[in-house]
Amino acid sequence: MPNPINKIPSPEISATYQKSVLPNGIRIVSEEIPHVKSVSIGFWIDSGSRNETETNNGISHFLEHMVFKGTEHRSTQQIARSLESVGGYLNAFTTKEHTCYYARVLDEFTELGIDVLSDLIQFPLLPEKEIEKEKKVVLEEIKNAEDDPDDLIHDYFETDIYSGNSLRFPVLGTSQNVSGFRRKDLLTYVDERYSPGNIVVAAAGNVPHVKLVELVQKYFVRHRKPLHLPPRSRISRGKKKMQEFRKPIQQAHICTGTVGYSVHSKHRFPALVMNTLLGDGMSSRLFQNIRERYGFAYSVYSFLNMMRGTGSFGVYVGTDKKHVHDSLELIFVELEKLKTKPISKAELQRTKAQLKGNMLLGLESTSARMMRLGTGELYFGEFTTLETIAQHIDSVTIDDVSEITRHLFKQDEFSTIVFTPSEN
Repeated sequence: MPNPINKIPSPEISATYQKSVLPNGIRIVSEEIPHVKSVSIGFWIDSGSRNETETNNGISHFLEHMVFKGTEHRSTQQIARSLESVGGYLNAFTTKEHTCYYARVLDEFTELGIDVLSDLIQFPLLPEKEIEKEKKVVLEEIKNAEDDPDDLIHDYFETDIYSGNSLRFPVLGTSQNVSGFRRKDLLTYVDERYSPGNIVVAAAGNVPHVKLVELVQKYFVRHRKPLHLPPRSRISRGKKKMQEFRKPIQQAHICTGTVGYSVHSKHRFPALVMNTLLGDGMSSRLFQNIRERYGFAYSVYSFLNMMRGTGSFGVYVGTDKKHVHDSLELIFVELEKLKTKPISKAELQRTKAQLKGNMLLGLESTSARMMRLGTGELYFGEFTTLETIAQHIDSVTIDDVSEITRHLFKQDEFSTIVFTPSEN
């Protein structure tokens, strides 16, 4: 009996993709899904912590907070109630490369959603009083992140492998920077980064593309100068390094890895297959060995982050401090086995099916589809169908995976960060 996952029919049948570019440069992408009653809308700004400097690191994230503190048309409370009062949802997030303001509403309130999102990114008041208040909130968020070692260790890892490049900056910024932000800093950043040519509007759900375009044109009225982005610097792989940090924690945490592939790399899909096989899920090699066989960890996985021009690959494990050395040794044993012994056809097919199945399951909501639309437009300037992605995955060969492992699994270029419990 043929594997049904090898064919990816259902999500594309009832969704219609369209794209428009407004005269001011805003790109609008949508998937109309007539059989649902909701619409997910995202206003994507092509700017994140990667676009910051040593002195203003954290401003993208801080600005994301501040736009909710009142606009020329709505108070803080009115913003909070605007969509919740009709059963909708409003939020935002910042990454190293993007900032996204998004909403999910019933289709009958699509216009309201676009009105509110447009208002937030065009007309924020950024009052000094609210800035001082929000500084306390973000400083607490930074403290909260520092109390989460399994997340914080990734910041340390990226600071090391991206040394000398703005990608090393944490999204939240530093306490010193946040404490020093002024209204003029935020206004300057808005003028520089929130220009129409730097914005993508993505929507998925029960909204015709023509209507979406009309609403964006109606509510997006502020024109800022086109943004001229500086070239992004390349990242070079470093030499083997291990750093240990004492933390007030109960468990040791390990993150080891190296510079990886760009989102535009020809190795993108073989790398995804490799990562799934190595450390994604209960059936992965790392999970089965380090957790199931030896019982050294509750959480163990590999990760693959792909961005413009570069990326990262690594392995994380949380373990008892007495198992740090053994866990690291087991990680490198698994990497060496995958590097020196080609995988079987059965394992390759099983991994491909897992990867495609996860992709399908992750696109069952309008919010997930909107996220895919937004990032797809920002990274590739086009929409890639699920069938095309499945074909790319299916085309990965055993030799492709072997090539990835030979290139990435060079232990003399790995950076390793270890958090160990402090004595007190």
